[in-house]
Amino acid sequence: MPLPGIHSVAISCSTERLFASAHSTHPPPTVKLLTKISTCRRFTLWKNQKKYPETYRRGVADVIDTRPALLDEISYPDGGLRAWLIVLGAFFSVYSSFGYVNSWGESPFDMTVADAFPHSKLVLQVFQTYYELHLLKGNSSSTIAWIGSVQIALTFGIAVVMGRLFDNGWFALPAACASLALIILTILVGECTVYWHFLLCQGFAIGIASGVIFGPTLAIVSHWFRRRRSTALGIVAAGASVGGLVIPIMVQNLIPRIGFRWTTRVVALMLFFTTGIMNLERFKCLKRRLAPVKTSGGIFNWRAFKYKPFRLYTFAVFACFFGLYTLLTYIDVSATNAGIDPSFDVYLLAFANASSGVGRIMNGILADRIGSMSVMIPGTLLAAIVTYIWPFVNSLPGLIAVAIIYGFASGIFVGLQAVPLMHMGDMSDVGRRTGTLFTILSFSALAGPPISGAIASVTGSYKAVGYYAGSTMMVALGILWYVRYLMTGKLFGGKF
Repeated sequence: MPLPGIHSVAISCSTERLFASAHSTHPPPTVKLLTKISTCRRFTLWKNQKKYPETYRRGVADVIDTRPALLDEISYPDGGLRAWLIVLGAFFSVYSSFGYVNSWGESPFDMTVADAFPHSKLVLQVFQTYYELHLLKGNSSSTIAWIGSVQIALTFGIAVVMGRLFDNGWFALPAACASLALIILTILVGECTVYWHFLLCQGFAIGIASGVIFGPTLAIVSHWFRRRRSTALGIVAAGASVGGLVIPIMVQNLIPRIGFRWTTRVVALMLFFTTGIMNLERFKCLKRRLAPVKTSGGIFNWRAFKYKPFRLYTFAVFACFFGLYTLLTYIDVSATNAGIDPSFDVYLLAFANASSGVGRIMNGILADRIGSMSVMIPGTLLAAIVTYIWPFVNSLPGLIAVAIIYGFASGIFVGLQAVPLMHMGDMSDVGRRTGTLFTILSFSALAGPPISGAIASVTGSYKAVGYYAGSTMMVALGILWYVRYLMTGKLFGGKF
């Protein structure tokens, strides 16, 4: 909250002390703003006051400390029209990028399950299905599925590059160019005729464009919120669930009516509006608040790994993603094997997506009260328990319950996974930290379902798959609990 009457800040680099005069009634004389004070490593002043007005207070430059406990409380808006417009822009950023990518379907390795269950019919998402039946009939399912896998890999993998660019002040122009590219590429997908066209256009190009848009989004939101950060990030993360729910249903219903080519144009028109909101200059719906700080080092923040909680937390998220997507990937196949109508399988994923979005928002609000890790730990435990139970459920009501509960529980983890990182270092490096995490977890997110498919192929049952996926989450749970202990000094209680 603002402290009225405080107009001047004196900095002593030698003693590391901060003094504030509460008796001044007028701002001091104009301060010459320098690009950087070389004699003080922990403080940075910037000369362009109009570009980053939130960094300055009443004509005097605020100080950005590497441990900004007091100043963070003073400077973070934590609400208001401007801050919530940032959340709106970030929501549509995730909707247009990760939500769009979510509409693809399985990875090429998921097809290995067909060897174990030859009588089952794999119900894939709309793009995969349509290509198999019409445009790319001469190609195998696993070959076609590489298009979606490349998309996902690049959306996550490029995050570390974009995080570094964000920390150095580069985001608006790359995001605008990527938004335009995403729209054009979506239209061009409708003009593709052979496999390599789709692989380059929809796999590589759209994957890169989505990664550029998605990469720094969570870091931007963290500039505007501190006390309500989990709520804001939960709302933003729900954009992926909404996109993964709306886009497949829209495409599935439009193709029979207007054809594939015009369907891609309609999707491009939708992306024009959603990315347009994200890039609105007048309202600045996606704009950093704090001035960029030129930090040393390369794309990866290797120094951050010297900090034990960050190192362990990154490993916990990496381990969890080996099993986190397994149930969502194979619940449709297990339902078909249980004798459930294959046409209903898509609704199981819809239930999971919808409950995941609700879980991300509701638990974001709760996390602001008791701490993000205090919510993630029971959420991860619930997801692991449901994963253990899932292979033994053979009825339609039971599978619907599994989809809803698991979607809610996994939404807790996915929606809050970036929040603890905000407390493990300086805000000037938050883009690189989140980018590093997303890039690392991309490997386990991609490898987890194929490993599950291989286990199903060997054993001919999903019981072993459930044991594997649930156990990876239990390993992550133990590490998360230890990280929370390191940050709070308590096994129970404390807010983190």
